[in-house]
Amino acid sequence: MLRLSVPLAEKKLILPTTLYLIPTPIAENTLHTLPAYATAIVRELDVFIVERAKTARHFVKSLLPPIPLQQMTFTEIGEHPPLTEAENTFFEAVKAGKNIGLLSEAGCPGVADPGAAIVALAHREGVKVVPLVGPSSLLLALMASGMNGQRFTFHGYLPAKRPELAKELRRLENLARQNDQTQMFIETPYRAQMVVEVALETLQADTIFGVAQDITGAAENIRSLPVGTWKKQKIAALDKLPAIFLVYRKGG
Repeated sequence: MLRLSVPLAEKKLILPTTLYLIPTPIAENTLHTLPAYATAIVRELDVFIVERAKTARHFVKSLLPPIPLQQMTFTEIGEHPPLTEAENTFFEAVKAGKNIGLLSEAGCPGVADPGAAIVALAHREGVKVVPLVGPSSLLLALMASGMNGQRFTFHGYLPAKRPELAKELRRLENLARQNDQTQMFIETPYRAQMVVEVALETLQADTIFGVAQDITGAAENIRSLPVGTWKKQKIAALDKLPAIFLVYRKGG
């Protein structure tokens, strides 16, 4: 649980502020995937709580803000609590009546992202939270999969070693069949090829397996087929690019 260094009530914060959840591109050179209203809001902000400061500065700079970057605040959330520095930035901005931007490394903050802790903090302290529209690799992969979009679960990262990965894939396959539910997970780009190999060795022939790589990017490649069909085709080596994987097996 996120522990606050100083309770908001003790700071006597009376000025209104808003926490904007700012989407960022999920592939290189795809600034066009962000709506104009979202980028316009970013250009007005000068306080950001971010997953990684270097990436966040590069993104904000690309939007040609009227405020010099040197006058902006970029505070990293960090991977593990306590989040004291991010908390302090949050409270200082609220006290000054400033709006705050929350930035993920890629995609939508708060989804498979440490920014969820800051969003929870805002809700606890009565600060308005406004999510902005933008690309989400999870939602886009699900949209393009042809699998069940009514019921689905995201599992984050699966085990890295082949035997454990195979065991977990069988578990997800059973969950998909029992619950009529699409199962989704991610993996680091350099292990994407291994995931495909293990999935085709492990899953049943009529289970649907989907791979969505470099979504919105120049090398975008989305395929969703029964495992038996995958095995009959020549499968090109996956590029070392971000990927979402999906598993679906209809019950009955």
